[in-house]
Amino acid sequence: MKKQLYLIPGTAANSKIFEQIKLPSKQFEFHFLEWMMPESKNETIEHYAARMCKNIKHKNPVLLGVSFGGIIAQEISKIINCEKIILISSVKNKRELPIKFRFIRATKFHHLFLVKSNNTLNRFISLIFKKNTQKRRDLYEEYLTFRDPLYINWAIKQTLEWKQKAALPNTIHLHGDKDIVFPIKYIKDCIRIDKGSHIMILTKSKKINTVLLDYLK
Repeated sequence: MKKQLYLIPGTAANSKIFEQIKLPSKQFEFHFLEWMMPESKNETIEHYAARMCKNIKHKNPVLLGVSFGGIIAQEISKIINCEKIILISSVKNKRELPIKFRFIRATKFHHLFLVKSNNTLNRFISLIFKKNTQKRRDLYEEYLTFRDPLYINWAIKQTLEWKQKAALPNTIHLHGDKDIVFPIKYIKDCIRIDKGSHIMILTKSKKINTVLLDYLK
């Protein structure tokens, strides 16, 4: 019987980011969970995850999430039974958020600096990926199609205010040692991907495929 994998992209991204994730079709079947609009700026992450669950049609699936998608995958796993949770460029609990994120959460600065337009988001993306080449930034930006400010601000808030205190069972965490969004020095118990950045789902797919096959077969 095939393993059913449900894949959730990172903030603002669509499922095209998984184009280079290849596993044997006789053993695995992929299903892509695209982002939905929050019902309001105050929708809880638990309620959002419950709405996402309605798009999962198989029992005991494997959930794979990138960045904020990994946080959502963990929230979904609290609602339905899952065989495994796979995190890529994500965090397993609030203690793995970098100190600057924790400072913003404590001071609530994120309530003052809201994304109000796509131009604001584009500047933020350029800042995050300033250490990468222009070509790489352009490549990643091609996949960022879910850019509504309500969703972006909601996702940022949920990441900063996430309350999970400990890693969940059956979690596999792949993390790049060059990730500048979630620096690896704050990450515990992960599979380290050499020279992997926060966008390694695009740039280190060959290595990721090898690791996934090894842990899922």
